[in-house]
Amino acid sequence: MRTIVNNQRKERDLLLSRPYLPRHTKYDVEELLASRQIKLITGPRRTGKSTEALLMLKNRNFAYLNFDDGKLLNAWDDDLVLESLQQVYHGFEYLLLDEVQNLDGWDLWVSKLYRLGVNMVITGSNAKLLSSEMATLLTGRYIQIEMLPFSLSEFFLWNHKSLSDNLSEDEAVAQSLINDYLHFGGYPETVAARSLTQNYLSTLFDSIVWKDIAKRHNVRNVEDLNNLAMYLVSNFCNPFSANELTDALGMSSVATTKKFMGYLREPYLFYYLPRYNNKLKLMKKAPQKVYVVDNGFVAAKAFSLSENLGRLLENQVFIELVRRGFDTERSLFYYRSRNDKETDFVTRRGPHVDSLIQVCYDLASEKTLKREVDSLIECAGELKCQNLLIVTMSEERRIEKNGYVVKVLPINKF
Repeated sequence: MRTIVNNQRKERDLLLSRPYLPRHTKYDVEELLASRQIKLITGPRRTGKSTEALLMLKNRNFAYLNFDDGKLLNAWDDDLVLESLQQVYHGFEYLLLDEVQNLDGWDLWVSKLYRLGVNMVITGSNAKLLSSEMATLLTGRYIQIEMLPFSLSEFFLWNHKSLSDNLSEDEAVAQSLINDYLHFGGYPETVAARSLTQNYLSTLFDSIVWKDIAKRHNVRNVEDLNNLAMYLVSNFCNPFSANELTDALGMSSVATTKKFMGYLREPYLFYYLPRYNNKLKLMKKAPQKVYVVDNGFVAAKAFSLSENLGRLLENQVFIELVRRGFDTERSLFYYRSRNDKETDFVTRRGPHVDSLIQVCYDLASEKTLKREVDSLIECAGELKCQNLLIVTMSEERRIEKNGYVVKVLPINKF
């Protein structure tokens, strides 16, 4: 065991020696580390959770265990691991547990460490597994930090640009970067090698479906699971119901479809957006809309005969809203009026509707402009909301109609 821990220390030191782009976060690192609460960093695979944890702990005395290591898992012994950590990292102040969900019974072990007073930073790629089990054993004893692929702002910083600069001075370069991000997303390992993006993300997608989901849940009919994943990524931003999916894909039952949908959500691959309704029962019955965690997966895996720039922009806006802390359980929805007019996103703060957001790639057509504005205003009337916004690819203006003011913002200013 000591040899395994020593080898992982060499791995840790090698990772620490590399240059990284610091990520945007609302948390103060010093304040986080001073807290005895467990720091739980979650998010999709390969989005920089381990890097973020390493940057938080850099220049501090911390121990490191990587649970993607089969040798560590096969030789696991609670007491021997703690003994080896003390020998290799004498007097360590913090403990980083990377991809801890791979260890059977990890929650009991983490609970034991917490009682012993160990200050822990944990990373993991399974939302349900981590949050539900942490909530069961360690309610109120952890802080969850969610990591997603690079935002547009971070993508610009990677390319030595800033969204806060006057982009008109170098508009062609800025629009090229925005367009690149729209199509290929922000996975950290793809932004420096765009020619490899589709191959990398195709492999990652398959790995999540076949390894993180099928293997973990002992799925026997993996072909049905994969067909569902491919259908969802090809129909991103569209409404669906479990009954419709079952019929369209020839699934064995609606219950199986719902179960597989849950599995695909766990590793942060897909999000399901409910239709807003004051009555919870009606909201649960309405069709949901599906979004994918990164536009790059669309380019890599979606079966499509034509490019849909509007949906790519909508997906990008959705993920940005999630990045800002809105979630599909309590504060982020879509809405359809009594006359069947739709608003892409409804944000809520507490019990009150905070804003309505429409996404439209191009408002140059008067017909398109009228459709989008009228839908937004009709939904605003029903939801009693005055904060109205249309996000576009590049247009900016202010529209006044029927006593409402609609702000139009380009994606870079949004």
